[in-house]
Amino acid sequence: MKVNAYAAKEPKSELTPYTYELDEIGAEQVDIKVEYCGLCHSDLSMINNDWGLSEYPFVPGHEVIGEVIATGDAVKNLKIGDKVGLGWMSSSCMSCTQCMEGDHHLCAEAESTIIGRNGGFADKVRGHWSWAIPLPKGIDRSKAGPLLCGGITVFNPIILADVKPTDKVGVIGIGGLGHMALKFLKHWGCEVVAFSSSPEKKDDILKMGATKVVNSKSSDELESIAGQLDFILNTTNVSLDWNAYLTALAPKGKFHTVGAVLEPMEIPAFSLIMGEKSVGGSPIGSPALTKTMLEFCVRHDIYPDVEEFPMDKINDAIKHLEQGKARFRVVLKN
Repeated sequence: MKVNAYAAKEPKSELTPYTYELDEIGAEQVDIKVEYCGLCHSDLSMINNDWGLSEYPFVPGHEVIGEVIATGDAVKNLKIGDKVGLGWMSSSCMSCTQCMEGDHHLCAEAESTIIGRNGGFADKVRGHWSWAIPLPKGIDRSKAGPLLCGGITVFNPIILADVKPTDKVGVIGIGGLGHMALKFLKHWGCEVVAFSSSPEKKDDILKMGATKVVNSKSSDELESIAGQLDFILNTTNVSLDWNAYLTALAPKGKFHTVGAVLEPMEIPAFSLIMGEKSVGGSPIGSPALTKTMLEFCVRHDIYPDVEEFPMDKINDAIKHLEQGKARFRVVLKN
């Protein structure tokens, strides 16, 4: 089957039309006609080969919303015509301890949608049936794509940390990930403190669900909430004053990062020991949790703020994201 896609031919290059042929569909695979695909900062990192994982020609795109158009003989729970989403992962082994315990996203043999294969900036994409997540009735498909990567990335920590509706929590960085975390935590019932270095975003941040905005560049404002937060989620990928945020945690508080900070994080031992505090991190989430998250979004009308571009304007969309102009996620439409 022929696929019409957009690919980078070398690191940091613009994307150009690219056609390739898919082999015969596997027994447990599905082919998806792409309706929408989100543009994530991870796509930029892979286009530029920032992580040393990219192979060229490279087709990005891992926040796919579309329709099943073909299925292998052993596919379960899906049929042609079903509306599905495909996120960061496109396959896992289905037999290791992690998969058997429901943690498919931690499978050592898991296949990423855009690593070593072609992604969703195309008219069609292929994946294992287990990672083609059925979309709940009533979901807004034009806004759902970013939920499959950015959304589940910030939803999973809420579950892992056993965040309660009575908790007072914090979110560091109110961008593509952080603004979704605010919306989830607001509807979870939490009092939410937003840490932001962009004062011009304050009104928007409060509308999204924050009860207070703290200037992350102000040591005085950081000190003003010392010992108050039960949970802090970091969505940034830059080095910060980690001890200041550990100090903001209440006893037994949890600090969780989903931001891919490339430098080692300096965590003072006594800041953890004296308050029985903990530090953790996570990638995306399992297919089952992703389905639960989508149902939660439909129930509470939670969607990312998105800007839509036609798929053939992909390079304009990339420049928009690179220049920091996206408010807050970009979605491409076929």
